[in-house]
Amino acid sequence: MMHSNQRGFVRRLLAAGVFAALSCAAAHAGAADAFVVASPGVADGGTVDSSHASSANNCGGNNVSPALQWRNAPAGAKSFAVTIFDPDGAKGLGIVHWVLYGLAPSITSLDAGGPQPPGSVDGVNQSGGTGYRGLCPTVGDNPHHYLAQVYALDLPPDALPPGLTRDALHAAIKGHVLAATSTVLRYGR
Repeated sequence: MMHSNQRGFVRRLLAAGVFAALSCAAAHAGAADAFVVASPGVADGGTVDSSHASSANNCGGNNVSPALQWRNAPAGAKSFAVTIFDPDGAKGLGIVHWVLYGLAPSITSLDAGGPQPPGSVDGVNQSGGTGYRGLCPTVGDNPHHYLAQVYALDLPPDALPPGLTRDALHAAIKGHVLAATSTVLRYGR
């Protein structure tokens, strides 16, 4: 038979366990509703096929931008911006593969290889051109990590001027990002 002190202790343990279980469930439910991006058919950190590699410089690809889908954008999002950046490229200085912005709030995905949604604006990639620049890690390097980021903005789709680099985009959206999400794609050759 338990004494009242023991029963109180057991009740507190049970209550703490229930609280912990509820907290864990709430955290899990919150994670399920988080702003997320994915590339269909490729797990976060997964390897993409060579179609996404550059068609120039013997990179062996078709210069096809990866498909991206995002969900659970925060309330108040008026536009989206997307970047793909290789932090491993240029001997750790990084390479910008894609800058795309001015995406209407109704847009929640990009098809592999485009075309880009009406009204969207291609920014400047590493080569100084616009549009997607295919992947081309150095032969023999460890597979590079390509960070695909989506930014939910409180700016209307036409708020930003054309021709922004990734750095200029980041400067222009500072203070206007409601949420950001990313996924990592890998590729090596």
